[in-house]
Amino acid sequence: MRRPHPRGELSAALLELLDGPPGHRAPPGGAAAAAADPYGDDLHLALCLCYELHYHGLDGVPDAWEWDPDLLRFRAALERRFLEQLRADVPPGDDVTAALRRVLAEPGDGGGVSGFLQDEGGTWHLREYAVHRSLYQLKEADPHLWAVPRLTGRAKAGLVAVEYDEFGAGRADRVHSRLYADLMRDLGLDDTYGHYADHVPGTTLATVNVMSLFGLHRALRGSLVGHFAVLEITSSPASRRLVRALERLGAGPAAVRFYAEHVEADAVHEQVVRHEVVEDLVRREPGLAGDVVFGIRATQWLEDRFADAVLGAWRSGGSSLRVPLPAV
Repeated sequence: MRRPHPRGELSAALLELLDGPPGHRAPPGGAAAAAADPYGDDLHLALCLCYELHYHGLDGVPDAWEWDPDLLRFRAALERRFLEQLRADVPPGDDVTAALRRVLAEPGDGGGVSGFLQDEGGTWHLREYAVHRSLYQLKEADPHLWAVPRLTGRAKAGLVAVEYDEFGAGRADRVHSRLYADLMRDLGLDDTYGHYADHVPGTTLATVNVMSLFGLHRALRGSLVGHFAVLEITSSPASRRLVRALERLGAGPAAVRFYAEHVEADAVHEQVVRHEVVEDLVRREPGLAGDVVFGIRATQWLEDRFADAVLGAWRSGGSSLRVPLPAV
């Protein structure tokens, strides 16, 4: 991933640190992270950079940085600031069935960003939305794989079954991240992994970072399962609206294909995740019920915050990106 430009003290110090080998200087102290805006651009860009060392890596940064103890302490301080604020903002609970019922209760005609795109969005709105989602979709399903070695029984089998589909069921041309790259090219966008990191705000980065936060910590495996459940439950109806938006605006077949694939696949995945993964996990480890609920509610909270920011910008006639896209 190409290194983006810094957005404040934390990300600037981190990018400078990564210019050299591990151990050549100390990362910022925990006090700087504790004082940062927990949802701000600076903290979330820094956290994104730390996490990318576990995925595709960063251009020019030695792989040895991935497990550098000092960098991990710095990352832990960023995570602590984010997670503590998220726990303060998300109401607690341990009724998994009720939490899932609320996710399932989406009105048939939908709403939010996908509803806007379906009913009134223009091509430039669609292109911006594709840019926002590219930070995750170009590595779609990768963060959730962290749950596999931490589950057993039906929960493990169900998760792997869903992930198998996400990774193309053995066909490289059907891997969902590949299909999203095709969508981006169809919309005249650059499909290079992480190309638009400078364009997206902290509200977008937070929706991606939370997956890695949950995934990289075994103690948060219940929250990762809750997050996964929300994605699979909400994907099919939202994808149906996005297919309508793309067809209405005359997008090409590759763009339509990505969301059409998710309409059918995720309708099945939703059932598997609810009845195999979530139910079995909570049955085996009832003490994780509160973590599953937290994962569900935290995901919804961050997605609602993302939607409010995007729709607020669009309805005022402006771009939702930090760096607007050139007109096509």
